[in-house]
Amino acid sequence: MAIVSGIGITLAAACTGNREEAEFTYSVDRFADIEVLRYEIPGFDDLTFQQKAYVYHLCEAAKAGRDITWDQNGKYNLPIRRCLEEIIRSYKGDRECTEWNDFMVYAKRVFFSNGIYHHYADDKILPACPPEYLASLMEAVGKSGGEWDYIFQVMTDPDLLPTKRYQGTDKDIVAASAVNFYEGGLTADEVNAFYNAMEDPKDPHPISYGLNSKLVKTSDGRIHEEPYRIGGLYGPALEVISKHLSEAREVAENDLQKDYIDKLLAYFSSGDLRLWDEYNILWVKDSASKVDFVNGFVEDYSDPLGRKAHYEGIVNFRDEEASHRTEVISDNAQWFEDHSPIDPRFRKKEVRGVSAKVINVAVIAGDDYPATAIGINLPNADWIRKEHGSKSVTIANITRAYAKAAEQAPKSMLTEFAWDQAEIDLCRKYGSVTDDLHTDLHECLGHGSGQLLPGTPANALKEFTSTLEEARADLFALYYLADPKLVELGLLEDEDAYKAEYCSYIRNGIFTQFVRVEPGRPNTEAHMQNRKLIAEWCFEKGAAENVIEKKVRDGKTYFVINDYAKLRGLFGSLLAEIQRIKSEGDYKAGRNLVLNYAVNIDPELHREVLERYAGLDLKPYKGFINPDIVPVVRGGRTVDYRIQYCDDFLKQQMDYGTKYSTL
Repeated sequence: MAIVSGIGITLAAACTGNREEAEFTYSVDRFADIEVLRYEIPGFDDLTFQQKAYVYHLCEAAKAGRDITWDQNGKYNLPIRRCLEEIIRSYKGDRECTEWNDFMVYAKRVFFSNGIYHHYADDKILPACPPEYLASLMEAVGKSGGEWDYIFQVMTDPDLLPTKRYQGTDKDIVAASAVNFYEGGLTADEVNAFYNAMEDPKDPHPISYGLNSKLVKTSDGRIHEEPYRIGGLYGPALEVISKHLSEAREVAENDLQKDYIDKLLAYFSSGDLRLWDEYNILWVKDSASKVDFVNGFVEDYSDPLGRKAHYEGIVNFRDEEASHRTEVISDNAQWFEDHSPIDPRFRKKEVRGVSAKVINVAVIAGDDYPATAIGINLPNADWIRKEHGSKSVTIANITRAYAKAAEQAPKSMLTEFAWDQAEIDLCRKYGSVTDDLHTDLHECLGHGSGQLLPGTPANALKEFTSTLEEARADLFALYYLADPKLVELGLLEDEDAYKAEYCSYIRNGIFTQFVRVEPGRPNTEAHMQNRKLIAEWCFEKGAAENVIEKKVRDGKTYFVINDYAKLRGLFGSLLAEIQRIKSEGDYKAGRNLVLNYAVNIDPELHREVLERYAGLDLKPYKGFINPDIVPVVRGGRTVDYRIQYCDDFLKQQMDYGTKYSTL
């Protein structure tokens, strides 16, 4: 996700079903380093009654997996959340004092991150109030003594389970990670050995072993999986999810939707990953339906080994007018693949089944809530992409909410960190268009481009898989943004428009994105690592020809592109190398790229960017509250569904804790 800044005004009412009562506002809450926004669902009223019902049941299914995400993020997250909810609901003491306000900031941060670890940086969120005050609150609601004393330590001790996903080199990355995918003191070597014994490198259709399970080592040293399935781990939540999916199936738009929902239900019942592959193959064939969804254990960013997936859910429908752009891109997928600057051995001879569209989401859930991506490309299995294709989407109503919220800001990152007025004017003229197009190319084609050489395991790059894959997709998009083909296709009106994205990308990757990182901390999030890797590598490799110049004016640092054509060449060279690394499974080369360019932040630049950013009164992280889709009941029968927009982040968190708690 790109850093998009904004500040809005607060609505007086918590919820409204009437969009014409007042101008729609986007920013609804601000605390710590976070701004919470709302998003609209344009076009919902134009759906048929059957489509609305389908969306409603799919949304309920997605939200029913909320507890799974919390538990996956850390072993103690669910009891901690329920403790915070009980304090907020029942505490009878002073609610006006500074300590209470500080406690509320802590509670909101935990709610926003689906647990006690920062949603982006992975470090533990420590209470803003004094520990003894938190202890008094817990005692007041009966949460003290026994296991609660240890949970209190987990919440307040910075050295106890400090990091959700450890990425350093001085400790074992599994043992040092608090994410709840492994149990019993497992090490990275033990995990890799367990799954290496299961995998067949010659299998043309490899199973994503470990994707939907916890790996456990018992006291006698034996290692086994606990799969996520009905009757197994997360069974109660999966039963509720499946109930809503079954209800959605009854009002599906067509038989293909019913078929892949059946596969998904069978997968949730059994935990059989072959059924997950069969579901994805059917799902990717459905490029014609208006309504679509993602539900399951999908992305592996939080696993230190890049193997185990978080639960997530998104429900959406096509934005017909905006989808023209992505349709043009997908229709020309073979041209882009054939002209890619990578070794011809790694190009796909035939690009299959690339479908792309612009969507509006109706709900974000699980690991996608409250903070969500602005683009998605699925499925993740390389062999399915190669043989059956992939689906790519750009989320229009989320990007629109970011942009509209930013319009309210009196100051901006652009005016503070761009070198001159010409750069500012360029980015204002073309920045929105090229940013959307970058996302389209990244998701629609970048992730689906290239191929593994025969015998290369899908997980050969292990803990560096996510960072390198995001870098590969970004580089594909950056390289092609400057290609005259985009003007020929009518996607850009000016051959120089791409320069706006180049300026923004280098400025962000090498400098401004680190407003999200605390002083002295490394860069750990996969998307931020990818951007830093690209920008730092190009800065270094282009230094002899001054392709990117570091300038200082009035004590302020700027990064200025002097030669856009040569920068494009550098993007192409790095794309070729990262594609080689992926195609050949060159773990050592991939590791060196990430550790040399993606992790360590220049402390002086970091200090400067934090100081300059502090004067802008912006928040580096954005997330969302969902609108509610509410059945309209007359005479005991549902006759319609309407959108109810809410503006109270805490209220939605508390309501979800009551309505969607299943574990």
